[in-house]
Amino acid sequence: MADIATTPFLNALKSIYPSQGLTTPDGVLEQPWYIVAAVSFSASRKPAAVPIVFQFVLHELEAAQLVTGVRADSEEWRAQRLKLANKIREALLHSGLLSGVPRIIESLIALHGATPEELQTKEVLRDRTKTIADYEQSGERLFRSMYRETADTVQGLLDRAYPDLGWFCNTVGYGITYGGTNVLTQVEISYAIVAALIAVDAPRQITWHLANAQHGGATFEEARAVREIAVTVAQAAGVTWSDGVPEVAAGDKP
Repeated sequence: MADIATTPFLNALKSIYPSQGLTTPDGVLEQPWYIVAAVSFSASRKPAAVPIVFQFVLHELEAAQLVTGVRADSEEWRAQRLKLANKIREALLHSGLLSGVPRIIESLIALHGATPEELQTKEVLRDRTKTIADYEQSGERLFRSMYRETADTVQGLLDRAYPDLGWFCNTVGYGITYGGTNVLTQVEISYAIVAALIAVDAPRQITWHLANAQHGGATFEEARAVREIAVTVAQAAGVTWSDGVPEVAAGDKP
């Protein structure tokens, strides 16, 4: 059901994230509340709400384009709209490692049905000529950039639990999935991860990635807002938590 994704509800979600103003197309695209909302709905088993989020932000983007004089028949008009669609698609794909591929299949199918033909993608965005070794290396770089001084501790924990788990997280997770394209920034990747983790009640990993969002450049207030948006959506979707959702630690500032 998509009945919770009303215009007032989406406006309330948007208002949670600290905004510098949404008066330009870039301003609309750079406010990541919609990434968090789309992933939260998907991971909370509300796939029909995902295209509503997309259409809401698309309308805002097109209004900003008109105000700033971007012509509707220009390449800039299409490129900005395509950037929005790609950000939501990519964030959903990332979240599949955490909430489950069946959920993102339903969400991406629903989104596809609401996406104009000119904003649909026809090609694989990831570089299919790269080797597994290439992705191992790029995965380690992203992993260390996110976890910083805790990288060795977390990687060691995964490796001890099961060496293949450590390899999978590094190579498939951070190499192929999270770092496979440049559609999302590092901090946007962390936001998508946090949103999915909150919906599936994974407190240890929520704590890790709230910190990682700040390692990627988020302020304490922005990380806290992302947590609040994800919790608000998940609660509205009927998600409950065994022991609550971890708060953002003030000491996690970059």
